[in-house]
Amino acid sequence: MLLQDIWFFLWGLLWAVYFLTDGFDLGLGSLLPFIANDENEKRIIYNAMGPLWDGNEVWLLTAGGVTFAAFPTVYATMFSSLYTALMLILFALIVRGVSFEFRGKVDSPGWRKIWDTYMFVGSLLPAILFGAAFANIFRGIPIDGQGIYKGTFFTLLNPYGLLGGILFLMLFLVHGSLWLAIKSNGALHQRAVALAKKLWVVLLVVAVIFLVASKFATTLYDNYFKYPALFLVILITVAGLFGVRIFLAKESCWKAWFSSALTIVGATFFGVVGLYPRMFPSSLDPAYTLTAHNASSSPLTLKIMLIVALIFVPIVIAYQAWAYRLFSGKVREEDLAYEEAY
Repeated sequence: MLLQDIWFFLWGLLWAVYFLTDGFDLGLGSLLPFIANDENEKRIIYNAMGPLWDGNEVWLLTAGGVTFAAFPTVYATMFSSLYTALMLILFALIVRGVSFEFRGKVDSPGWRKIWDTYMFVGSLLPAILFGAAFANIFRGIPIDGQGIYKGTFFTLLNPYGLLGGILFLMLFLVHGSLWLAIKSNGALHQRAVALAKKLWVVLLVVAVIFLVASKFATTLYDNYFKYPALFLVILITVAGLFGVRIFLAKESCWKAWFSSALTIVGATFFGVVGLYPRMFPSSLDPAYTLTAHNASSSPLTLKIMLIVALIFVPIVIAYQAWAYRLFSGKVREEDLAYEEAY
């Protein structure tokens, strides 16, 4: 069981890292129509995301791959139960990725507007649907003993699921506006900071509502009341959330962004810790629930995977840290003249 428990928390960590990294891209893409006043500002936003977005999505592939390899029954049930939502996310991420490359191919305002719309939709949909999907997992999915889903796509659009979608969207919007504040100068920088402050208030309200709703719509708090020390996860998350506002007031945008990152990781682990050892709870009958213990691969598979992960994940982290450091500077208007610029 130790290997299964290790992989359960590694599974949660990989999702947290994906939301932490790609979250600011999704947030920026969702903000694009509302914060950019002209073509130069739009290009600055594209170039703030451009060098990093595809590397960020590696963590999505890794999280999905780990689900497939370490917990194949969960993968099969998840991708059949949440098929429509996950396919919408996939298509949205595809058109979003294409938008980076195609937007500048034709010098036409109409052409660019089309791809800006795809960027907006391709960022907004995954942000909401990821939140709705995970909120429904927290709540429980109507699956039977054979793992067959007994609902429709609209079953997922219940009040708690939609609240989860709004929470994820607000987390990513704040994260994205902070990244833009880091990467921009002048009026765009000031608007990004001001917007982050306004969005933070909305995020705080939504987060409080979600925490309260989770007490009534889920059994996430059972583990917390059983082991009160786990409330530290929530306290750290709350500290990160308030850290965002404190550092914003001091114009310390990097510190505010790292506080936002801590908030996203903490929010993810709030659910992961509350679920343990469940991975795909059944709302029809607890006996049908898939857990880290009854849905995992063989111990040998988990052991080999752990060895591989211990070798290669640090390499990926080191490479991505180098990339973030390399592109840590602000995007200036003169940078847009480079051939490599978006």
